[in-house]
Amino acid sequence: MYELTVEETEKKVRVDRFLADRLPDLSRSRLQALIVQQCLRIDGEVTQTANFRLKVGQRVSLVVPEAVDPEPAAQDIPLEIVYEDAHLLIINKPSGLVVHPAPGNQDGTLVNALIHYCGDDFKGIGGVKRPGIVHRIDKDTSGLMVVAKTDECHQGLVQLFSTHDIERSYNAIVWGTAKPIAGKVEGNIGRSPKNRKKMAVVPTGGKRAVTYYKTLKVLADGAVSLVECKLETGRTHQIRVHMTHIGHPLLGDPLYGSQSQSRLKALPASAQQLMKSFERQALHAKTLGFVHPITKETLSFSSELSIDLKDLIHSL
Repeated sequence: MYELTVEETEKKVRVDRFLADRLPDLSRSRLQALIVQQCLRIDGEVTQTANFRLKVGQRVSLVVPEAVDPEPAAQDIPLEIVYEDAHLLIINKPSGLVVHPAPGNQDGTLVNALIHYCGDDFKGIGGVKRPGIVHRIDKDTSGLMVVAKTDECHQGLVQLFSTHDIERSYNAIVWGTAKPIAGKVEGNIGRSPKNRKKMAVVPTGGKRAVTYYKTLKVLADGAVSLVECKLETGRTHQIRVHMTHIGHPLLGDPLYGSQSQSRLKALPASAQQLMKSFERQALHAKTLGFVHPITKETLSFSSELSIDLKDLIHSL
């Protein structure tokens, strides 16, 4: 509820303009919609006229309802289910599938598929817009995810992630060969000061992030390598940022990768050809392990690399 009084300099101003000037966080179109919805009172009387001209001393009251997330709809999208019980699901997510609705991707997401598969009882678990989701992997990263089917399990899984009691490893194909071939990358991750769309290792602020890496196979005479990355923490784009930070960005990464002509020329001809159409970061969530928050059973899962990653490794 906003309570405002019209000043001398604001007399004869339209009420929608008055509100826009006084409440800059609300757009003019949003304010006009609220006026139509009878959220505006002038001297205690409901007013639905956006061009109402104000008088000095009038009391203007505006109620702004809390935003309600739109409820995702069920959509029949195929799911690869690795494991399921009454409390949770383990999904092998394909590259290209967004985890939950967001600007630019309001449907066609994993959440839409889960609502269709699990039914109406699944809606609202842990939140309206992201039911069941306790962690996510990027749209163009493939591999394993755990999804909660009940509120109790959701709370338990959130606790496991917050205390870092989840074992996760990823396979990544990176440029070059790290030296040493195994190690620890530790550096706080926050918004890049140079590009707000990117994350970066930042000298101050950010959130603590730790990644352990190990080279599994050297490819293309050292121009590329297959790396295992284990997460101690789970920050946005963590592996992509940390491997770039130590000079070994992921192949195909559109945001952090460095696909120079000199790097491409070092690859076999078949790999050079394949890279022309390889449009996602070469990253796969390979393993996932944790103690089941309800049954207390120790669970451990592993998934094969997706076909596009296998083909890329073969060409290298």
